[in-house]
Amino acid sequence: MKPFKYSAKLIGIFVLVLIISFFCYSKNFKVYAKKLNIKGEHMNKELTEVRASHLLVKTKEEVEKLRTDIINGKDFAEVAKEVSLCPSGQQGGDLGYFGKGQMVPEFEKAAFSLPVGEVSEPIKTQFGWHLLIVTGQK
Repeated sequence: MKPFKYSAKLIGIFVLVLIISFFCYSKNFKVYAKKLNIKGEHMNKELTEVRASHLLVKTKEEVEKLRTDIINGKDFAEVAKEVSLCPSGQQGGDLGYFGKGQMVPEFEKAAFSLPVGEVSEPIKTQFGWHLLIVTGQK
């Protein structure tokens, strides 16, 4: 009888491991994890803050030329110091960290969707035309 008793326990453990594996590796794990309030490095974290630098100019033509120059090797911060109409231009366009709801919607959407180090497409707001580069994420 003892061999059967241990075999049943082993089968039970094996089934439990299979069930846990299914939930951990299934596409729906994120849903289950949210319901159970599980947090971990393996889950996509939602950004709460980004650090970005930007420059502001008046025309679309100007911002497109500046974007080309930056992509071709010009330093973003130096360009911002030279041409930006925003006071942050004096600090190379650095805006520091900011959260959602602190910037105009067009600017925020770009800031929270860009990967670190990538120069944005031109962004039109009520203030003019912007280029943005994300330098940090939290």
